[in-house]
Amino acid sequence: MAIESMFVQPSIPKFNGCYDHWAMLMENFLRSKEYWHLVEKGVPEVPSEKAITEEQQCQIDEQKLKDLKVKNYFFQAVDRSILETILKKDTSKDIWDSVKQKYQGSTCVKRAQLQALRKEFETLHMKTGETVNEYFARTLRIANKMKANDENKGDIAVVEKILRSMTPKFNYMVCSIEEAQDTSNISIDELQSSLLMHEQRMSSLDEEQALKVTHEGIANRGRGRGGYRGRGRGRGRTNFDKSTVECYNCHKLGHFQ
Repeated sequence: MAIESMFVQPSIPKFNGCYDHWAMLMENFLRSKEYWHLVEKGVPEVPSEKAITEEQQCQIDEQKLKDLKVKNYFFQAVDRSILETILKKDTSKDIWDSVKQKYQGSTCVKRAQLQALRKEFETLHMKTGETVNEYFARTLRIANKMKANDENKGDIAVVEKILRSMTPKFNYMVCSIEEAQDTSNISIDELQSSLLMHEQRMSSLDEEQALKVTHEGIANRGRGRGGYRGRGRGRGRTNFDKSTVECYNCHKLGHFQ
């Protein structure tokens, strides 16, 4: 009892109308229970005319018991309106196939969705002002939608797509990554980490440059205000045309205080 209480039992995924998301969660849940083979292949059947041993009968009975558990999971995952349509299904595989047929959508609709996602993925580029995290999230969102429609781009395709679609300010970093290692061996997380560090360094340099420009501007303005005074009072006074000078006190031309 003490040992079992240490482990949190995974909750049964509830079907909320989004079939692809629910199916992914439910499959993972059943795989963790080692029941997925019953949904995928069904309960093994033995011809009635074939004699079976007592051990074989025990194995069949055990599989049927497990299948009943899977059916119970499905019953808990759906609401009453859906439950009433699957009560008469004999096996968990029958329930799974029935729900898939009803809610996954027609082949034509899925094909159109996938075609649109392919185009969106191919034309994808990082926007000016977009951060590395934002661009990765946008790219992975499209890749995950494609995967839900039975087309898995894989890490290599996603990594290569990101490398060739970054903004010009990342060109140096992209070239360094491509020259340093084989891109097929880079994971998405590794690439994101490298680009994030480069982004942070560039951000720090931009801040330093902005502060430098601001400081120089203030210094130049200070020298500009003092220039008239220095030249007016210095040795070059005879060559200085006061008619162009504005007085700091009364703001009239021809003299200054």
